[in-house]
This record gives sequence, C-alpha cells and structure tokens, in this order.
Amino acid sequence: MRRFGYCRVVLATSLLWVLLDVFLLLYFSECNKCEDSKERSLLPALRAVISRNQEGPGEMGRAVLIPKEEQEKMKELFKINQFNLLASDRIALNRSLPDVRLDGCKSKVYPEELPNTSVVIVFHNEAWSTLLRTIHSVLERSPPRLLAEIVLVDDASEREFLKASLENYVKKLEVPIRILRMEQRSGLIRARLRGAAASKGQVITFLDAHCECTLGWLEPLLARIKEDRRTVVCPIIDVISDDTFEYMAGSDMTYGGFNWKLNFRWYPVPQREMDRRKGDRTLPVRTPTMAGGLFSIDRNYFEEIGTYDAGMDIWGGENLEMSFRV
Repeated sequence: MRRFGYCRVVLATSLLWVLLDVFLLLYFSECNKCEDSKERSLLPALRAVISRNQEGPGEMGRAVLIPKEEQEKMKELFKINQFNLLASDRIALNRSLPDVRLDGCKSKVYPEELPNTSVVIVFHNEAWSTLLRTIHSVLERSPPRLLAEIVLVDDASEREFLKASLENYVKKLEVPIRILRMEQRSGLIRARLRGAAASKGQVITFLDAHCECTLGWLEPLLARIKEDRRTVVCPIIDVISDDTFEYMAGSDMTYGGFNWKLNFRWYPVPQREMDRRKGDRTLPVRTPTMAGGLFSIDRNYFEEIGTYDAGMDIWGGENLEMSFRV
C-alpha cells in the first residue's frame, strides 16, 4: 500500500512538470505569417528566450550553421524576411557579443551628465526574433539614465504576432516602450517622422529593426552632441550575416561619401583626416555624408533643419538629404 502511495506521488509530480513545460512552450511561442498565408509555429521556445549560456547558438556573435537535413526548410523560411530566419530563431534574444572596440575606446571616460535619448525603431512585418533582439540589445547595453524610452513604429504590419503579442511582451520590460501604429503603409521616412514627433528624449536616435547594439555604443554618440548640439553622430555600422547571423566588426577606416551620380558610398578615410586626428583612431571622423539609417541627433536641431522630407519615397535618399540639411 505504501509503495502504491509513492507511485501516486511520483506520477503527480511528473504530471505537474509536464503541465509546466506545456505552459512555457505556449507562452513563449509565436507565429509568423508565410507568403502562402499559412501560419507556422516558430517555437524556438526556451532556446530563444533569455538564456545566458554562452555556448548556445550564435553566442559571442558566432555563426549558426544549419544541418543538411534542414536546408530546405531554411531556404523556404529565408523568403519571408530575406535572411536566415531559422538561424535567427535559434539564437537567444539577448545573445552575447564580442567587444570589438579599440583598447583606447574601452578606457575612455565620458561626462556623467549626458543628454538622454529616445530610440526610434520602425518595423514592417519584421521577424519576431530580430525585432526583439534589437530591443534587448538596446535595453541591456545602454546606461538606464541615458535611455529615456524606446518608440516602436509599426508601419502597417500584417503579422498577428506583431500586434497583441508584441504589446504584451514589451509591457514587461523595464524601460518605457511605446508602440505607434500607422493606419496605412507609409514608408520608412514618414514612419520615422511619426516616431520622432511622439518621442520625449533630448536626443533622437534612429535604429533599424534588425540590428544589435554592442557594449559602449551609446555614450560616444551622446557625448559628441553634448559638446556641440549641431553635431549629428553616426556609429560604426558592423555586419550581421544574413546567412549565418555571424557578427562581424565593421571598419573604422571608412567613411560616408557620394559620387557624381549622387549614390552613397563608403570611402577610405583620407590622409588629411588621419593627420587631423594625429593618428588617434579613437577620435571621431568628420564625414561629408552620413548614412541616413542609424544616427543620433539633438531633438531641437532636428526640427531646426526641417527634419526629414515627408515626401521622400525612395529608399536611400535620406542619406543625402540629411547630409545636405546638416
């Protein structure tokens, strides 16, 4: 009789753990809408939830390699967002990244009193894992006193998981996160203008919806603006492989420029700029043209120069427009 009682206890305990596992799987699952309108389950579940195991997929910016038996599935999912969604969904939402800064950058000390910033991120049908990884990288690698808020602007997304599920998720995060919804598809520039107008920080920082901020990314941007509020500051833009999601450091020896066809290009930093900095690569590079996608700008100065042209429709035109305005 006592043995039978033990069995009942073991059975009840096992059932409790099964129910807990089911609950967690349901809680952390989401759906992406495929091009054929069939819903699929992303369910990387607990693996893509907040995990600090640095041996996990993609940790420290390492490449995620998909086994041969899953290559067909990988190719099919690639069509949804034009990157390896299968690899992205296997990476933790707060994966670790290497610190690729120059040693001189790591030891720099910035003023204690820096302006705070609103981070504006526009998305349209973005993948769950890349959007949330962007948000977590901002939250975890920004000094809390400098991060006023994150403003997400949804440019008329159609995927269900970017609606109530996203709203419920961001409510639980520590920094205020607001989601603004465009009533109809308006394009990147008009969506950014909506986010900028609604933001409250002293500085506006624009980011894409599929990037990952590294350690020490924010302080240098805000420090330059504190020195001169008319300075518009762009970070070094590193690379995340669309195939393996490997993180690769960008070069600090290139800067923005444009050719006579008004195409934005990256050019080697000229010798005159190296001479001006006296060989100190930790100092900022003066550039004639900025990449219009990722930058920080004083809110009042942004308004003084006329913000973005609300009639801008062609992707990439903001690179030259903002440069000429500045």
